[in-house]
Amino acid sequence: MRRKLLITGTAAVVFAVTGCATPPESSTPDSMTPAADTSVPSSANTSADHASEPSIVEGTVVRFTAGDTEIDVTIESDDPTTRDFLSMLPLTLSVEEFAGREKISQLPRKLETDRSPGSDPEDGDLIYFAPWGNIGFYYNTDGALST
Repeated sequence: MRRKLLITGTAAVVFAVTGCATPPESSTPDSMTPAADTSVPSSANTSADHASEPSIVEGTVVRFTAGDTEIDVTIESDDPTTRDFLSMLPLTLSVEEFAGREKISQLPRKLETDRSPGSDPEDGDLIYFAPWGNIGFYYNTDGALST
């Protein structure tokens, strides 16, 4: 089973607009640096019981920077995958075009996925693809070629 986990939804729409305005490059990877705009205290971890913890993850803004372009993504879900991703920040990643649908980047390690919901990603979403251990920004989920 291929499992895609949605790390965030809205505000990533900003990326969809940017992604559509920037032609995809298939041969030269770009570089981006995601960093949490607001700090997540060390209690934001992947402990077994999050039910008693207040949600300090939802609403966190993660800023992705590539050259002069900045994309802010607002975290909308508090789950082990999201918390694990935030615990890795800041980091610098290489980004590459994938299948004319998304920009992807390999993370330094796979993220925790237990008890995290799957997703049905839409254009503009930041996702984590569990089998490969990568994140991606969708900009063309239906795979239609632009004319």
